[in-house]
Amino acid sequence: MKRMIFDEDHDAFRDSCAAFLAKHVTPNLETYLEQKALPREFWLAAGAEGYLGLEIPEEFGGSEAGDFRFNAVWAEELSKLNAALASCAAIHSDIAVPYIIDLGTQEQKERWLPGCATGEIVTAIGMTEPGGGSDLAALKTTAVRDGDAWVINGSKTFITNGFSADLVLTAVRTSPEKGAKGITLFGLEATDPGFSRGRKLDKVGQAEADTAELFFEDVRVGDDRIIGEVDRGFIYMMERLPQERLSCAVSNVAHAKQILAETIQYAHDRQAFKQSIGSLQHNKFLLAELVTKIEVAEAYVDQAVLAHTSGEATATDAAKAKWWSSEIQNDVLDHCVQLHGGYGFMNEYRVARAWRDARVSKIWAGSNEIMKELIGRDLGF
Repeated sequence: MKRMIFDEDHDAFRDSCAAFLAKHVTPNLETYLEQKALPREFWLAAGAEGYLGLEIPEEFGGSEAGDFRFNAVWAEELSKLNAALASCAAIHSDIAVPYIIDLGTQEQKERWLPGCATGEIVTAIGMTEPGGGSDLAALKTTAVRDGDAWVINGSKTFITNGFSADLVLTAVRTSPEKGAKGITLFGLEATDPGFSRGRKLDKVGQAEADTAELFFEDVRVGDDRIIGEVDRGFIYMMERLPQERLSCAVSNVAHAKQILAETIQYAHDRQAFKQSIGSLQHNKFLLAELVTKIEVAEAYVDQAVLAHTSGEATATDAAKAKWWSSEIQNDVLDHCVQLHGGYGFMNEYRVARAWRDARVSKIWAGSNEIMKELIGRDLGF
């Protein structure tokens, strides 16, 4: 079934993205894997072509497309190569940078946005803490007022782009007595005294995404680093998590769809019992199920992207898209591994890496259990 959400401009943009990735990224994928990070060259190349500034106003070097469908196209093309690329790029462009665009002062925008557009400034977002998980209201990192400055102490973990980020939008507790209403967002730079990083975390999948622990020891910054207003950070995060979850959903479906297409080709080529393995009734029926699952999930996510583009998507819509797409992604990829047989368990095969890479999608951006909780609350429970 033809997808109806994209027009000629989006199709042309997709062709541009695919050509860029074929030239600058595909030849270097094994290097990214070995280095467990995307090198600065990736960010600078993507920035030079305008892929990092889709939401950034033109006055700060972006294109300000004003259409999330372009973000979705970029995410889909990245996801076809691997899930880590999409997650790193989304953290920067779809998740961290919009906070500065929406909430930053003119000085903050002038200071950070041009570099975010060019790739000279790579961003991350510091929410998750050791022992905190999905409970963002339980933050322990603190910012204490000291004269005309704030002194920040604490740590974050599982931070995508954390090892290479130049700027980390960091959630800290400024008013402990207020609970969730006492959290503030700060823009912390990697050069700030007292800011340090731990090792690159050794993950099961998505090795290309540098994921790190961050530590803040008496990091001293002024009011000019506050993003938005003091004590409104939790509200800001809740308002913007739907875009993060929708970005995840787009990548989840595109990632699984690509690997399924490759698996279907493998099922045509691989012979067993003197016929292609796809001709065996069980496999034929299974592939029919998997294709249908992907297309149905894609249809819902497409509608969510359209709704988000027009400002009509709700937090519940995004929660449904994130939960369902990650379940479908993992289900489809597990079957793809099985269809590859022993080869599906070999690291040299893309299906094996994709299977590992996908598992985290049911955990991050709010676990799927949290997504169901949000959906259930919307039902009045």
